[in-house]
Amino acid sequence: MIYNPEFQSFKRIPSSYPMQTIRFKLLTFLLAGGMAATAQSPEVISNYIATYQSIAISEMQRTGVPAAIKLAQGIHETTAGTSELVKKSNNHFGIKCKSDWTGEKVSHTDDAPHECFRKYDDPLQSYRDHSDFLKSSSRYSSLFKLDPLDYEAWAYGLKKAGYATNPKYPQIIIKLIETYQLQDYTLIALGKMPPKEEQLAKNVIEENKNDVVSAAVDVVPGEISVEQKPHYPSGEFKIHDTRVVFAKSGTSLLSIAQQFDIPLARILDFNEMSESETLLKDELIYLQRKRKTGNNEFHVVRQGETLRDIAQEEAIRMESLLEYNHLQSYMQPAAGEQLYLKSKAPAMPRLAKSELAAAGR
Repeated sequence: MIYNPEFQSFKRIPSSYPMQTIRFKLLTFLLAGGMAATAQSPEVISNYIATYQSIAISEMQRTGVPAAIKLAQGIHETTAGTSELVKKSNNHFGIKCKSDWTGEKVSHTDDAPHECFRKYDDPLQSYRDHSDFLKSSSRYSSLFKLDPLDYEAWAYGLKKAGYATNPKYPQIIIKLIETYQLQDYTLIALGKMPPKEEQLAKNVIEENKNDVVSAAVDVVPGEISVEQKPHYPSGEFKIHDTRVVFAKSGTSLLSIAQQFDIPLARILDFNEMSESETLLKDELIYLQRKRKTGNNEFHVVRQGETLRDIAQEEAIRMESLLEYNHLQSYMQPAAGEQLYLKSKAPAMPRLAKSELAAAGR
């Protein structure tokens, strides 16, 4: 007796079946099993999406990894958050230790017995490390030249670069994206679709938003959704490897200059301000010159956010931000528009309605 994949049951295969046909059908069944192995009920998968969608959106805005791809990989690699590995390590993407990993580790049998996998304190760390793993490796550099909306090219590109050994990996990722409409979250991250009503619901790591980040950590402000605002630590820290402090409304720039022993004129220059003043709102004040390019590929404009707000948040010089996006300093991009931070945008972004009215359009 042998499992007959044609009849989907344990039946005796007719002796008239050629052995080559039997082997082919068994191989087809086993490959299909790769997809079945990650199967979970739609409810469990939907709960996983609701839990981690906002992180996937934020990570796309930070690094450019499509939210649809990240969610689909997370679902597949963890069996929608139920796998043994994710339960003992918070590792949502099956990333192994590698020689450069200095964090915690767990032993887990995957392609071989007792392999070394990365262990994280929480899922947020795993999602961030996955983004950085792809972004920093030359093996995956070609992916970031693809259209972020082309999820099929990303899925096949991941397999080609060696992310997974399963020959059906691209089809699994594509099927998950299409079945659960994960492309919507990529569109949300790009500002091409409004956030879904449930986007902030069931986010089990919501509390991390309010944690004070250590000043020793290089804070990356791109890790926010269109509707969220960044949260900064007290004291001096770094954004895009640039020294900065977060000053409260009413703070004197002169007092900041004196505290850090930097001439006031240089503080004004670093922050593209024309005169000494008391701050009228909470804002970032840089202690050294900002960069000519951003740390992130792009920035999605939030409601009420000005070009200067964006330049400060992304640690990019205003002149570069304007040049990359074909803008003038007085212009106000519309909420949801994507601004380029490293290269020339193909066209100027849409402007806010007030700007269009002023221009008589």
